[in-house]
Amino acid sequence: MVSWAQMDIDSPVIQTSVQKLSKGNTASSLDDWIAVEAPLEVWMGGKPATVLMRTPGQDEELVRGFLFDEGIITSMSDILSIGKPENADQQVGGSTIVVDLAASASLPSEERMFYSNSSCGVCGKQTIDSIEVRGNVSESRLTVRRAVLGTLPDRLRNAQTTFAKTGGVHASGLFTRDGELIVVREDVGRHNALDKLNGWALGEGRIPLNDYILVLSGRISYELVQKAVAASIPMIAAVGAPSSLAVEIAGKFNLTLVGFLRPDTMNVYAHPERVIE
Repeated sequence: MVSWAQMDIDSPVIQTSVQKLSKGNTASSLDDWIAVEAPLEVWMGGKPATVLMRTPGQDEELVRGFLFDEGIITSMSDILSIGKPENADQQVGGSTIVVDLAASASLPSEERMFYSNSSCGVCGKQTIDSIEVRGNVSESRLTVRRAVLGTLPDRLRNAQTTFAKTGGVHASGLFTRDGELIVVREDVGRHNALDKLNGWALGEGRIPLNDYILVLSGRISYELVQKAVAASIPMIAAVGAPSSLAVEIAGKFNLTLVGFLRPDTMNVYAHPERVIE
């Protein structure tokens, strides 16, 4: 059994001993790599605001993206400082990020401070109003050739270093219309991976992402479309299926939604006009 105290909380993976059982009642012990899932406590306004369950790595990007996708900040100028507290070396069982926000930021009220686990980007929110989609209807003129789209899952998979080692994380990748991979982020939480990607883009001054394609390693749920809308991403393509609410929100915000993406086939659930021959 792995305890918090045994973990290197700065590493995205750890090694553990497992017993492998095979057909014919054979058993063997071996070492295996598993993805780390650990808490990140976020402080704002001098007090704890939320706990994010995530895979360590790109923590500042994660927090920037989370704050942006939640509508707490709209640009890097809303963050005066972000980083680990001075007593970071005394922490056990997780990490802390302290954010000092400018007056222009929308500091959440006590009611909006919530716990988020790695599987659900909206768990813990207290009202339906708190999960509304914030963003503008896309006016992007992006078009992508169908043949290019079909190559993107393999290109994303080849860049998933943590998945290759553990088989236990999701990925979000940002591609150009020509299929060039710009950045990929991985995490045990699919919404965390996209928060990390958006946090990277915010730090690089690339938002709005009007000319890029978001490729997801799994299914497309509501919160992923919401985060894409926040960053003005006009197209999501995924190897898995979308939810009904994902399709509805994509249609409302003029976002092209592609599911079950394979080299020779795909399903386009919303705004197919961006997919061309």
